[in-house]
Amino acid sequence: MRNLSEFSDSHLRIFDRPDVPDTASIRDVYLVGICGTGMGSLAGLFHEAGFEVRGSDAATWPPMSDRLEALGIPVKEGFDADNLRPVPDLTVVGNACTPTHVEAAFARDQGLVQMSLSEAVAHFFIQDRRSLVVAGTHGKTTTTSLMAHVFRSAGRDPGFLVGGVMNNGNQSYAVGSGPHFIIEGDEYDTAYFDKRPKFMHYRPSTAIVTSVEFDHADIYQSMDDYREAFGAFAQSVPENGLLVLCTDDEEVRKLESQASCRIKTYGLDSGRADVSAVRVKTGSDGQRFDLVSDGTIQGRLWLPLSGKHNLQNALAVATVALDEGLTIEEIAAGFGSFQGIQRRQQIRGKEAGVIVVDDFAHHPTAVKATVQSACERWPDRRVVAVFEPRSNSSRRKVFEKGYADAFSQAGAVFLSRPPFRHNDRKEDFMDINAVIDQIRLHGASAAAAEGADNLLPLILEELKPGDVALVMSNGGFGGIHERLLTALKNR
Repeated sequence: MRNLSEFSDSHLRIFDRPDVPDTASIRDVYLVGICGTGMGSLAGLFHEAGFEVRGSDAATWPPMSDRLEALGIPVKEGFDADNLRPVPDLTVVGNACTPTHVEAAFARDQGLVQMSLSEAVAHFFIQDRRSLVVAGTHGKTTTTSLMAHVFRSAGRDPGFLVGGVMNNGNQSYAVGSGPHFIIEGDEYDTAYFDKRPKFMHYRPSTAIVTSVEFDHADIYQSMDDYREAFGAFAQSVPENGLLVLCTDDEEVRKLESQASCRIKTYGLDSGRADVSAVRVKTGSDGQRFDLVSDGTIQGRLWLPLSGKHNLQNALAVATVALDEGLTIEEIAAGFGSFQGIQRRQQIRGKEAGVIVVDDFAHHPTAVKATVQSACERWPDRRVVAVFEPRSNSSRRKVFEKGYADAFSQAGAVFLSRPPFRHNDRKEDFMDINAVIDQIRLHGASAAAAEGADNLLPLILEELKPGDVALVMSNGGFGGIHERLLTALKNR
């Protein structure tokens, strides 16, 4: 288990580096791993703020490559020390880089000024603004996006950085001119030279914790280790700040005793939470509910998102928005005009009577919530779930039972066999056949194959008019969504 001082020591480094100069002296910024979702959005923030921006990645791929090209940001394909010549004023090193990464090593050996993504956001864009940080195992991206949209809709013009692309404006970032900066607080480690969780950098004025459930088994040794990181995050909220906790989650409730700041709670249990929802009515267009705050009904709202988890996310946003002075009318307008996020139950198309849906879910709990939400949204259709366990954590044996339970409401299930990588251990690696056997015990048909090429024929044979093909992965999954739509159209 890691010591709390490791999370809170702002000077922790494995490798020494020069002190960061004043912001005004930095004009040329280079990003190593610029095509990642977070790094590409940070590149956009720097560009919007007037910096000269460039970077590199192992390969360039849409949509981020197209976004960077549209902004006029040069991107080198492939990593090479020569890419950093002329030497930039600042090098931002992505957390996928190892100490031996050719560009990261060059920046370190040459004594260049380096930062992680999290440090750069805090140093250049949060500064002394009111930092609204959304943390938790699940729901971070949706909650952060919805909050950014509500504040923008209300004319507050916040800065924000989200780990996904909002359909409203096709954006994942903005510098903003208002007093708030809204950011998704990830618990993954920051960089090879800084093993603290990313969210420890963001100096929250207000922090949300949506859920705490073991994840990232590649960097956290145990639930105690994982729990400790969130405890440190709760303690990072200053005494004059606000910590917003989901009372529906037992682990989240435990954080209340660790914080020294003001606390507000939200959840679906109106008898326990400060902010809750009653008279909830679900439909194909989302859900309607009465928002209750401190025992008083504030108004009836419409949320164009399905699933209890999204209702919880909306309650988190409402809790913060009310505390920051937004009116119920402004919150209702923001909720009602929210168009969702790309890769969160995003309909990619409909062919031959089959709706193809794309979702980012990869943790068993998120997969289960996504399947349930799809069943609620399309109650008259059969949900055929297609899942790629791609992340380092999702391919671990510890989640086998969780995945078996996650697909219990699906009519049929197809799993991509995860490849064994250099950093995997046989004793920790998922047995996909065991997962398939357990899914079948729940009554659903299930099959597995290696990758999109081998899965496609099996899926096409199963799909019938009236089905929903729910595709879940935190990666590109071999372009399976468009390939599936094309095959359905042509069959």
